[in-house]
Amino acid sequence: MSIPATLMVLGAVPAFVLIMAIAWLAEVSVEFLMRFTHSGEATTYAGVMRESFGRVGSVAVQVCVMITNLGCLIIYLIIIGDVLSGNQPDGSIHLGILQEWFGVCWWNSREFALLFIIVFVMLPLVLLRRVESLRFSSAVSVLLAVVFVAISLVLAVRALLEGKAKNPRLLPDLENLSSFFNLFTAVPVIVTAFTFHFNVHPIGSELAKPSHMIAAVRISLVLCASIYFAIGIFGYLLFGDSIMADILVNFDRNSDTAIGSLLNDTVRLSYALHLMLVFPLLNFSLRANIDEFLFPRKPLLATDTPRFLWLTLVLLVISYLAAIAFPNIWYFFQFLGSTSAVCLAFIFPGAIVLRDIHGISTVKDRIVAGVMIGLAAMTSTIAILTNIFSLTGSRS
Repeated sequence: MSIPATLMVLGAVPAFVLIMAIAWLAEVSVEFLMRFTHSGEATTYAGVMRESFGRVGSVAVQVCVMITNLGCLIIYLIIIGDVLSGNQPDGSIHLGILQEWFGVCWWNSREFALLFIIVFVMLPLVLLRRVESLRFSSAVSVLLAVVFVAISLVLAVRALLEGKAKNPRLLPDLENLSSFFNLFTAVPVIVTAFTFHFNVHPIGSELAKPSHMIAAVRISLVLCASIYFAIGIFGYLLFGDSIMADILVNFDRNSDTAIGSLLNDTVRLSYALHLMLVFPLLNFSLRANIDEFLFPRKPLLATDTPRFLWLTLVLLVISYLAAIAFPNIWYFFQFLGSTSAVCLAFIFPGAIVLRDIHGISTVKDRIVAGVMIGLAAMTSTIAILTNIFSLTGSRS
């Protein structure tokens, strides 16, 4: 939901180039991971890191996966809160669907609305102990995501036909040195969008031929890059430079027609429902990783009811409190994309190639790995420092 905001920061042309570049680097890093997986005995990402760097390597992967997944759960709740109860970024008031329908009341505030959703929608789903039980909700979530993309396309085309579309900025607006460094804050958002590496091994093991995983990744990256850029362009055509960090916040605008208002509400609700149904799947993975990390010698989590319940409730409480305390997804994307996500996507795979315990890295591989690590470290450091300076500057 923050991809359109990156177009506002970068401009359409640099954003397109950056999306393509990060997608290509993601494909290269996955190819590195799979090559070293097939050359060794490990069957997981953490296992490959253990072969190269011992216990420290596997723990580093597990911690980064847990941070990334927990951060994504918090982002999901923030977006759901934006849809239902609105937001007030930079002093501008954007009403949520509940507030537009029923007025501003205590029961449709962000705190109460999210608490209601967690207790009556998400809790019953996350209490399911087998991931197979979520297959129907997962299928519905995919359908809702398609509905979101389709309606966004309809709204953008409608704006073009009516002459209400905004002119997208092709290049960034560089007024001073500060605006130049702000360009780097868009990189972590796109990096987070292309961080899927912890799912490569589980999915690859289920394919008839694990070697087909590279082809599947390439197809997925092409589709994702196309969808990301399309959503970015649709959002920019609709809202221009008024795009919020969460584009769904922008859909609170009043429409000239009843159909337009219906489409605005539908696009917000469809994606919010999509996130509500995806949340249990990500929570399932996070809960299993934390349990394996904290209790490696305990019996299966699904068979231990007390441990299952308290771990589930703790994760929900932490996600809820964080979503209430920090209702801005831009900063969470910045944190994840500059730390755990960039490590999982680029730094760890590059380090495996440079370590080369199997002696299979070529000179080209080492050069690409070194450049990948260098670029990741440099852009992440600049993004972190820029955000720190902007936060301290705004407070002072």
